[in-house]
Amino acid sequence: MIILMNAATADQVDRVLDKLRQLGLDGHLISGLSDKIITANGDLAACNPDLYERMPGVDKVLLVETPYKLASREFQPKNTVVKVGSASFGGKSIPVIAGPCAIESYEQLYQAGVSAKAAGAAMLRGGAYKPRTSPYSFQGLEKKGLEIIKKVGRELALPVISEVTDPRNVELMAEHVDMLQIGTRNMQNFVLLKEVALSKKPVLLKRGLAATIEEWLMAAEYILSSGNNQIVLCERGIRTYETYTRNTLDLTVVPVIKHLSHLPIIVDPSHGTGSWRWVSPMAKAAIAAGADGLLIEMHQNPEEALSDGPQSLTPENFAQLMVDLSNLTTVLGRSLTNKIK
Repeated sequence: MIILMNAATADQVDRVLDKLRQLGLDGHLISGLSDKIITANGDLAACNPDLYERMPGVDKVLLVETPYKLASREFQPKNTVVKVGSASFGGKSIPVIAGPCAIESYEQLYQAGVSAKAAGAAMLRGGAYKPRTSPYSFQGLEKKGLEIIKKVGRELALPVISEVTDPRNVELMAEHVDMLQIGTRNMQNFVLLKEVALSKKPVLLKRGLAATIEEWLMAAEYILSSGNNQIVLCERGIRTYETYTRNTLDLTVVPVIKHLSHLPIIVDPSHGTGSWRWVSPMAKAAIAAGADGLLIEMHQNPEEALSDGPQSLTPENFAQLMVDLSNLTTVLGRSLTNKIK
């Protein structure tokens, strides 16, 4: 059960929480959003809206059957729109986030940013901290990488995003980027999810390698219940028995998420396929399926990339993809966030 409070005083909130306790329900106040929200779990017999709707300060009472209460359409029928600078996820426009998997140098990221912006990208991506399967692989430039992406983003007037991997680094990351990315390995790192929520920065939450849709939405629920509703979900492929592609890109999840949740969803066809050859067709398929944006890996010289070169588009490949996407979105009655230069 979710109780929406309307300009409620502290005494009115306490009165509702006391009522819940009297009836054996576990009440929890969420005060980080624009309005105070009280969630309650327990015996459904005690979850009678009539018991609470006339209490002072109560605006509305909702009964939500899904375990992901705040992420569900039952809680919020209208789409959530998440704004990151000039990019807007969840509306009619479709932002494309592009850039290298890893930040290697200022010159590398700046050149990538120039190419991405010229082609019409709305945001610049780049990893400063790289969680790698092998401890001997390139782990990223860390703080130096953050300083680079912040500088490049300001110089090119592009919002920037990078992955946060450690709860201890959330504050530092939030000072340097406009959006925090939770990678697939950390989708259920609940300590990290709570810390990211407290930063109040927009969050890109990637789906876990073997996560179900419910598990993914429950991860989003951790962020929502901590007072941050600026969440964009990102499908990046799941692990199956198929070995020809790096992962299996599950595009059915796009309409399913839109049915179940009000949160915007974008698609990462780079990790979803693992090969640059399949990135463009799957990017177009994702938009046709209704995705609210794309996350694309692009590198000036993919063969020399320190991370994920085989799945990275060249600037020329990316520019052509953006032309194709512009034509496609026009047919669908939507548009790319930035006009192609």
